[in-house]
Amino acid sequence: MVKQTLAALAAAFAVAALPAAATEAAPTAAAPAAKPAAAKVIEMTVTSEGYVPDKIHVAKGEKVRLQITRKTDKTCATEIVIKDLGINQPLPLNKLVTVEFTPKKSGQLKYACGMDMISGILFVD
Repeated sequence: MVKQTLAALAAAFAVAALPAAATEAAPTAAAPAAKPAAAKVIEMTVTSEGYVPDKIHVAKGEKVRLQITRKTDKTCATEIVIKDLGINQPLPLNKLVTVEFTPKKSGQLKYACGMDMISGILFVD
C-alpha cells in the first residue's frame, strides 16, 4: 500500500512538473565568433643562397604570415629583421618560425639578416 501511494505521488509530481518544463525557453546556441581574417601564408627558407624567395608581393592591409625555416648554418641570416615593422626574429636551425604582420602602407619593406648583408624585399601593393 505504501509503495502504491509513493508511486502515485511520484507520478503526480512528474505530471505537475511537465507544464513548467514545457514553458521554459530552450537554450539558444551562442552566435559563432567572427573568424579572424585569413592570412596570406608565405613559406620561406634560408639557404646558402639567402632568403628564398627574396621577392614577395603582398597586399596593403592583408595579414601576412611568413613561415621560415633556416636550412643552413653557413649563413649570417640567423634572424629576420624588418626594421620598418619593428620585427627582429631569431631563426633557429631547422625549426619552423612564424612571423605575422599586417602592412599598413603601400611600398617596399626590406627584410634582412641582423648584419644587413642578406636581404629581400616585400612589395606591398
